[in-house]
Amino acid sequence: MARKPNYNFEKRQKDLARVKKKEEKLQKKALKKDALGNDIPESEGSEPEGSETPTE
Repeated sequence: MARKPNYNFEKRQKDLARVKKKEEKLQKKALKKDALGNDIPESEGSEPEGSETPTE
């Protein structure tokens, strides 16, 4: 007599794989965003040194 398939196990494995893939995608997206410099608030509104004009 053959064993009954464990559908709950298969479903749980598919769900875990789906969650893992989604997390990897979010991490990859976050790394890409950091590499582009879109998530760095210090660079916004700051002027480079030497850009000030003398007031004499």
